Amino acid sequence: MKVRIDEGASEDEAAAIAAALARHAVEEVRVYVGDAAEPAVVHEGNRVGDAVPHDDFGPTDREIALLEEIADIEQGGPEKYRERLDEQGKLFVRDRLDLWFPEGLLFEDGTFAEFDAADRLPADGLLTGAAEFEGREVHFMANDFTVKAGSMAAKGVEKFLRMQQRALKTGKPILYLMDSSGGRIDQQTGFFANREGIGKYYYNHSMLSGYVPQICVLYGPCIAGAAYTPVFADFTVMVKGMSAMAIASPRMVQMVTGEEISMEDLGGPEVHARYSGSADLVAEDEEHARDLVAQLIGYLPNNAGGKPPRAEPRDPAQSPTGIDRIVPTEPNRGYDVRELIDHVVDAESFFELQPNYGGEIVTAFARIDGRPVGIVANQPATRAGAIFPDAAGKAAEFIWKCDAFNVPLLYLCDTPGFMAGSQVEKDGILEQGKKMIYATSSATVPKQCVVVRKAYGAGIYAMSGPAYDPDSTIALPSGEIAIMGPEAAINAVYRNRLDAIDDPEERARREAELREEYRQDIDVHRMASETVIDEIIPPSALRKELANRFAFYETVRKDLPDKKHGTVL
Repeated sequence: MKVRIDEGASEDEAAAIAAALARHAVEEVRVYVGDAAEPAVVHEGNRVGDAVPHDDFGPTDREIALLEEIADIEQGGPEKYRERLDEQGKLFVRDRLDLWFPEGLLFEDGTFAEFDAADRLPADGLLTGAAEFEGREVHFMANDFTVKAGSMAAKGVEKFLRMQQRALKTGKPILYLMDSSGGRIDQQTGFFANREGIGKYYYNHSMLSGYVPQICVLYGPCIAGAAYTPVFADFTVMVKGMSAMAIASPRMVQMVTGEEISMEDLGGPEVHARYSGSADLVAEDEEHARDLVAQLIGYLPNNAGGKPPRAEPRDPAQSPTGIDRIVPTEPNRGYDVRELIDHVVDAESFFELQPNYGGEIVTAFARIDGRPVGIVANQPATRAGAIFPDAAGKAAEFIWKCDAFNVPLLYLCDTPGFMAGSQVEKDGILEQGKKMIYATSSATVPKQCVVVRKAYGAGIYAMSGPAYDPDSTIALPSGEIAIMGPEAAINAVYRNRLDAIDDPEERARREAELREEYRQDIDVHRMASETVIDEIIPPSALRKELANRFAFYETVRKDLPDKKHGTVL
């Protein structure tokens, strides 16, 4: 750093300026007086604000000693473990914090944990504190993998618990930046089963659930107890080629079951994003992970008592005039509901969660006229939009989270209903369907239901149809509401009568007539005529209609029965 001061400045003044600047610089400070070609004072700065001992301007010897201790702790574990991070393409934890919080931390707690330990364990391998993230004050924790593989022991557990308990007081979001191999088995008596031990993590997670947003990013293999934090979090991001989580390590799995398996195949991003549903998003790298969380938090309030932040309204990426061309006339023909959404929501506001899990339903945050909404949309491009167990469970959890954090819900209904068959029964279609219907029933945020096309069977219940207290049930002209679709209904009601017609042509003609009669009976015009639904909307007016309705019902409050809680989990 080069600094030029007035020509009349004394050498003492130059030295004072150099010492002051050095406390905030990471490189040397050169102070030039007037037009001099050579510096009057050169002060070598470093992370601890390297000051000249015994001068009258910088820190005292005692403060310098403390700063040097802090700088030593901030170096983390042994250098060989830092080198391994480079080999794995991972950032050192404090470099990671610099990425997340470029303005620096507001403060850190417990830096000196295990400072007096015989075995050097900087900060006990776990950092906690507070910082500003995307304009929001947040609590954070971050494992230091260079200290015993980010494992957890008594002092680190104490720091973690304090951070959670303080979040209960402040009502501010928590970021968990996880990279932990689990608890330190050789020290388990100090933290495992204690009243204020690691088990209290998950008690606190439960108390925080639905109160403040808990967002977890995984940077390494999180095993055993460490794996519960990401699954307790409201939203979990894994990093490709880096993250994993499992109830036990591959070595333990082999010991218990005899199965030989890699960490990636046991609990990598593909496993949890596609099969278990435990990961909401998968990032390409560390920078992408931060970017995803930056987008995500923009849809959420600080806590359950706040409102989601509004943004400047933007026109949709695609004109609403194209909506009617997207929805096919034939009820069984597929299309991608994301195309419909692009014509309704503000441009670049669509933020999908769990895109590779339970693909029959799309769950996403978006904005309509600047207002955040949570979208639950049947996906006709995947298995005709029938609701399978995974999709029902995914939707239930998303609805529950939106309701907890006051995000209004938009249901886009186009489904033949819940899937039938022996396999889905084994997979728990009734159990998962129950959860989706329960979440929809219990949600007290503003809800809008749009019957886009098919609304058959219990699908209209799960998708917040008229009986589920939406603020409105509106439909596009392509909508149909029925116990079942025409093909199934004709087969169920008229099959014997049709089979009795010998002439194939006559049978086909009569079947077509019955099908058309049935479709007229379930058409939304009939439903609107009988005031089952509130309105039929011209497709090109759908966005404006939704914007007006969400704005009008923004302050609606819905009360649930006075009870301890429901019994559906």
